[in-house]
Amino acid sequence: MQKQVKQLILNKNGQRYIFRYDTGSEDSLLELIYSYAGNPELDLDFFDASVLGFKLTKNLIDQAEKLVNKNGPRQTSFLS
Repeated sequence: MQKQVKQLILNKNGQRYIFRYDTGSEDSLLELIYSYAGNPELDLDFFDASVLGFKLTKNLIDQAEKLVNKNGPRQTSFLS
């Protein structure tokens, strides 16, 4: 699978948080987002991190569904 640059965006209180990431690095992105949520200098809290985590998970599910639908159902026949 080819890597793509994607982005996750959150607008909050006049701030725009833009996270750009390569496909396959979602786990690192999620760790980074939660580390930002724990930073008192940022206006990003754990609820925001959860919302972003949900969006990220939904994107992964949508991507998986596209792959499944693109390839169609696998049919194995034991009868010839």
